[in-house]
Amino acid sequence: MGIFDFLKSDKKKAQEQVQQQRADKGTGPARSAAADAASATRAAAERMAAAAPLRPGPAPATPTPRSAAHKAVPAPPRPAAMPKAAPPSTRPGAAHTPTPHSAAHKAVPAAPVGKPQPAAEKRTYTVKPGDTLAAIAGRELGNEARWRELYAMNRAVIGANPDLVPPGAVLTLPG
Repeated sequence: MGIFDFLKSDKKKAQEQVQQQRADKGTGPARSAAADAASATRAAAERMAAAAPLRPGPAPATPTPRSAAHKAVPAPPRPAAMPKAAPPSTRPGAAHTPTPHSAAHKAVPAAPVGKPQPAAEKRTYTVKPGDTLAAIAGRELGNEARWRELYAMNRAVIGANPDLVPPGAVLTLPG
């Protein structure tokens, strides 16, 4: 018996053990690989759902006035009167903070909108003959490795090849 025959017999024994284990569990050899995959996927989904924090789901679909579901659902009772607001607290420091949906919030005037701040002046650099993006980044930005950032901001001016920076081009420098 050669070494390969020995390995083949070990493989066959392992397959027989797996079939025996399936038979012991009641799954049997008739169970397909697709069913195994489906049950594994289902089990994984259940574990993920159990571990996930609860989030409010979408609201249930509201039946339309002409749908059969609308006719089967009784109308919700309407409140007879609006509930009265609780009297304000007289304790110091117990001020009410208006919520976006409260009447108090709507009564509070909006904060005044000031003039927008002028944008900081953009720094520019005019390319000289023999300049490279790495050299410009090293000189103007203090780090040659920032040439990619410089190229990303000025791709329209430089073009598709970052190695060919046209002399006289005005580049915008990142902040």
